[in-house]
Amino acid sequence: MAKNTDSVVILGSGKLLGLQRRQDRVEMLGILAILIPIIAFLINGGLAAANDLASWFNAFNRLTALVGTSLLLIHMILVARVPWLEKILGLDKLTHAHKKLGKPLLYLLIVHTITALISYSISDGVGVLTTLLNLIGGYADLLLAFIGLLLMILVVVSSIRAARRKLSYEAWYLIHLLSYISIFVAIPHQFSLGTELLAEPLLATYFIALYVFVGLNIVWFRFLFPVVQSLALSLRVESVRPEANRTTSIVIGGKRVESLGAEAGQFFMLRVLTAKQWWRPHPFSVSAFPSNTIRFTVGNRGDDTSLLQEIQPGTRVVLEGPFGVFSESKRTKQHVLLLAAGIGVAPIRALAENLASDPGDVTVVYRVTDRSDASLLDEVERICRERNHALHVLDGPRPNGPGFLPKQQAGEQIAPEYARLLALAPFAAESDIYICGPSAWSNAAVQALKKLNVPKASIHVEEFAW
Repeated sequence: MAKNTDSVVILGSGKLLGLQRRQDRVEMLGILAILIPIIAFLINGGLAAANDLASWFNAFNRLTALVGTSLLLIHMILVARVPWLEKILGLDKLTHAHKKLGKPLLYLLIVHTITALISYSISDGVGVLTTLLNLIGGYADLLLAFIGLLLMILVVVSSIRAARRKLSYEAWYLIHLLSYISIFVAIPHQFSLGTELLAEPLLATYFIALYVFVGLNIVWFRFLFPVVQSLALSLRVESVRPEANRTTSIVIGGKRVESLGAEAGQFFMLRVLTAKQWWRPHPFSVSAFPSNTIRFTVGNRGDDTSLLQEIQPGTRVVLEGPFGVFSESKRTKQHVLLLAAGIGVAPIRALAENLASDPGDVTVVYRVTDRSDASLLDEVERICRERNHALHVLDGPRPNGPGFLPKQQAGEQIAPEYARLLALAPFAAESDIYICGPSAWSNAAVQALKKLNVPKASIHVEEFAW
């Protein structure tokens, strides 16, 4: 148990076990969503009629359709931002699973398309290309499904790391809106031509229920609820203050802002209701403990964030969230190590301010390029001084290779980064560790922690990436 004058936090292995069991139950729901149609397919003799090449291709086509549809719905619910799901797994983990599932799902849908074409081609005695032209020319639902497949390919290609480097966040966001269209246009052929759904009313009802459930969650939680809630709370920009290192702190106020229930370390999707910015949100972590206002500290990365540096007080905004499990809700250890780099200091500063702790429990390591131009450094120093946290501000050039600590200077005794970190934070191996900064920097920090045998469950990472 950790405490300060304001709060008490339950710690220990029992809490960790409870968190892991909740995650296991959610993952089991996903597995069941895939197993149910497979079992139904086998029980209904899906393979019994497979006695020649065409029927085998047809059976495989039907099975991949069922599994592909289940995976597609899971793929979409992962980023529907459903509160109960997000609170258990966190939006970062859900988004990561969504990304990992994208390619296998696309491959499965392509296999479904190819096996269907081959099956019809063998049965009709014509070529595969002729079959394709006949099907999309003769059935409007299949034409829509084929368009949906092409849109899905575009979305997945735009998510490849090499493509993301060349795309702005705004372009990437716009392309990904196509995924909803690709799913919508593919639905009709499943119920007008899908063998399993036409023959099995219970299975058709099951998929209809899944579609309705996922669809309602997406429409409500991703689009309607944030707007309705933000307008009801009359959320507006209260103040704007330039900070060091090309960053700006933006304070959002309104009616009963505390009802949002945000925790230190969490983030919101911020949508600014101006002519240029209303159509897409951006993720920003809170940079101070949320109370009757919400503060973000936004770095100018040269993209749409540059417009936020000059936002005017009084501007209406929509907040979607709070999101993330980069908070004390996942903490199970008495000692805490907070690692920040660049604008990653925003959620770390909020955590340092609000973590329940006794003197000496918390260590803050802030990696900066130039100490004289480090964002929020004066606030971090004040908080650590008032709350008796250990603070290490590390400036200096980057190492020649991968690394998260400054390059060692000539004359220093060469030591691996995990040993240097242990010198700064002796309790690192027995701590909950929160890491926030650029992806490469965060990954280097995680690698050093692995050398110290820090359990994976004790490492919490918030990445500024999309």
